[in-house]
Amino acid sequence: MSEIDLDLQTVEEELTDEEEGDDGGGRVVLGVLDGTTPDEEWAEIVEDGGTLVLSIEGDVNELAAGFARDVREIDGDLMQFRGFLVVTPPGVGIDTSRLD
Repeated sequence: MSEIDLDLQTVEEELTDEEEGDDGGGRVVLGVLDGTTPDEEWAEIVEDGGTLVLSIEGDVNELAAGFARDVREIDGDLMQFRGFLVVTPPGVGIDTSRLD
């Protein structure tokens, strides 16, 4: 059997570096879309790789207008589903195939 050369110290350093430089990628942020949170804050979460699941309290078109264009410009996605607005960053698709 051949030996496998594992450098665990290097792996641990890489993991530590990733945690220290956490840019929000892979996060799912739950919130309320009611106009009280600045549009820039929602857009920044998505730009950093986070997914938003926002409970809609009001007119979704009016409430999301301030950040929807920014999300689409970076190839993110927005979809309303049962009183929620789901906003995903680039590379994260929303699969609706089970809704038929």
